[in-house]
Amino acid sequence: MISLQPPWTTVFHGERVNLTCNGFHFYAPEKIKWYRWYSGKQHPSETPGNTLEVRDSGQYGCQAPGSLPSRPVRLLFSTASFILQAPHSVFEGDELVLRCRKRGKEKLTAVRYFWNRKVISDSNKSLDLLISQARLNNSGCYQCIGSLENKHVLRTSLTNIRIQELFSRPKLKVTDSQPTEGNSVNLSCKTQLPLERPDVRLHFVFFRDHGVILSNWSASPELQITAIWREDSGSYWCGAVTSGIHKHSLPLQIDVQRIPVSGVFLETQPQGDPVLEGEILVLVCSVAEGTGNTTFSWHREDTRESLGQKSQRSQRAELEIPVIREGHTGGYYCTADNGYGVIQSKVVNVSVRRTPGKRRGLVAAGTTAGTFGVLLAVALLFYCWHQRKLGDGSLGDTTRRPLTLDPGVSFHPMCPAPVELQQLYGNVHPEERDLAYSEVQIIQPGEEGEGNTFRTSLEDQNASVVYSEVKTQLQDDSTGKVSSKDEDIMESHKGVLLM
Repeated sequence: MISLQPPWTTVFHGERVNLTCNGFHFYAPEKIKWYRWYSGKQHPSETPGNTLEVRDSGQYGCQAPGSLPSRPVRLLFSTASFILQAPHSVFEGDELVLRCRKRGKEKLTAVRYFWNRKVISDSNKSLDLLISQARLNNSGCYQCIGSLENKHVLRTSLTNIRIQELFSRPKLKVTDSQPTEGNSVNLSCKTQLPLERPDVRLHFVFFRDHGVILSNWSASPELQITAIWREDSGSYWCGAVTSGIHKHSLPLQIDVQRIPVSGVFLETQPQGDPVLEGEILVLVCSVAEGTGNTTFSWHREDTRESLGQKSQRSQRAELEIPVIREGHTGGYYCTADNGYGVIQSKVVNVSVRRTPGKRRGLVAAGTTAGTFGVLLAVALLFYCWHQRKLGDGSLGDTTRRPLTLDPGVSFHPMCPAPVELQQLYGNVHPEERDLAYSEVQIIQPGEEGEGNTFRTSLEDQNASVVYSEVKTQLQDDSTGKVSSKDEDIMESHKGVLLM
């Protein structure tokens, strides 16, 4: 490209203009070719450096070895006495200076500038017109009228000035205008800088719909959306800016495609049948295909009640049942929906098995109570029973309530802790209709800090040997005492240890 010094394309006849050929990729070219077109003829010349001094009107161009020819520059060496001077090339954002000049010694006292035949400046102080930041709409025909001291008025010819684009209007490009949800999309803001301004630095920004900003201003014309979703569908555009020049691209529509859910599947963790009571059961609902925000819901087959619901951008969701019980036995299924309808999984049957308990206590014999069918069993240690027999000789109604102590009264040190009777098992045998069995736990508090932890007297190695009684129905006499017959029966079953 060619630069001028002074920068004007119109000068008075007899003046000189230096042309400089710029843009070659080496520091000291041996020769530069120059071309002058005048009256339809080309006049070539060569210079040892990149500068050429000219005095004649015409169109000039240059070419360095190994490069393309420059754009031509038109120069006018005028013989008029009053001219309007303008620069060779002006880009938007540049400072535009226009100058009115008069040949001779008489001075101008005032000037008036016209743009497209409209007055845009009228001054008696400055002979120059300054537009600090040129815009494309500043292009047009300019003219200058000057006043001399003798009130004489001079008028220049019309000069056409074209403001050039600093960069072209950006164009937004996208790798896929109908991407599938979850995929990445690359946006590019494309524009073109002029050859004369290769050093211009642009900054870019990306928008969606009503001014939603997708990025900060950046020197990169690229933007990657790592994962795009259906709600991101809309109109996109980009902007570029430098030196106060802003330009936006035309909008580009992006429609994000969603894949409906399919292949809904329910599985349990832990797997296996049955599940032990007390374990944590996790119901895992997954889909083979489906994008976007999916709503998962879990149900029981018998009641169809909803056990829980989760909405998330995932193809898998979990529902946890912290402690599973026998009552949780049944069929389960889940559903998934991402906006195209509810899809249900197959039913998965879950069975729960009661956890075998540790037997901590003794089996004591009780009696049936005639017409009541099932009665409470009496669980007594032989030694303690013997102590009570030595005391008041009465069992009272201990077959019907737990043993308790009056305040200040304690058992003999050899006796275990008070006994609490548990509910009778329904295991009376037809041939043994006078017998009923019940499990009795002898419970003692644990050490401090163990909360509700207990142990039986069987776990205490220092405890005395514990026995149980198996007896028939006790018959109280009218005085409330145990009959001697019953005592003999109890004596005959004494010492039976049941594990």
